[in-house]
Amino acid sequence: MAKMNSQKMRKLLEDRLTGADWSFLFDREKDTLRVEHQETKKGVTISLPGLIAKWEEKKEAALDEMVYYIKEALRVMNDEQQVTGKEKRIYPVIRSTSFPDKSNEDVPLIYDEHTAETRIYYALDLGNTYRLLDEKLIRKENLDLSAVREIAKFNLRSLPISHKKDTVAGNDFYFVNQNDGYDASRILNEAFLQDFASSVSGTMAVAVPHQDVLILADIQNETGYDILAQMTMSFFASGRVPITALSFLYENGELEPIFILGKNRSKGRD
Repeated sequence: MAKMNSQKMRKLLEDRLTGADWSFLFDREKDTLRVEHQETKKGVTISLPGLIAKWEEKKEAALDEMVYYIKEALRVMNDEQQVTGKEKRIYPVIRSTSFPDKSNEDVPLIYDEHTAETRIYYALDLGNTYRLLDEKLIRKENLDLSAVREIAKFNLRSLPISHKKDTVAGNDFYFVNQNDGYDASRILNEAFLQDFASSVSGTMAVAVPHQDVLILADIQNETGYDILAQMTMSFFASGRVPITALSFLYENGELEPIFILGKNRSKGRD
């Protein structure tokens, strides 16, 4: 079978989505495909290399998943949403600092700073997809931002947390993957992090390479840092919503990015 590339993946997506009121915009430089409603111009942008990485692992299932995500996202974008009465569905979501700070309609999104690599946005869960909260929606419903933040944190703490463990070269790695869209968000569950920290015998590190995974590590030796870096990069490259390829040390309730160069590691920015 010929190797998959961006042009072939673009064609597969367009063939699966053709016939609707959508147009396709391919950005060769960024290697992305934007799918948007022809009239409203609301849409989603897909990273083709990221989808290809998932396709090489899951084949048609990865394409089915992406097509479903696109259809649901576009359906939601073109419906009017209301937050009032749906407060139990508000959750915080972690995104990279390069994530857009405005909606497609150029309305500022609601977010808070988190680390040098990440931000906290707020989302209204709509079942199969979500709507990021923006200033227009907050103003329209006269919502209290402080209350929204507290509600989101409370809702996050109510989500179940389970993990799978993998031991490599004497280092323990734990993967939170509930597949509910808020795996990376669980890095904001301070009680969970503190509880995990109390059970670590080495150095605790965490990573949020993409939206659908949280990695926690009990690092026992220098090799552990290299393994974590490789693992995080691999997840980052294959995630539908990449966040950061860097991992973090967790010390005294603080998250500090760690940069790993071969056998050397440094904490924080130079």
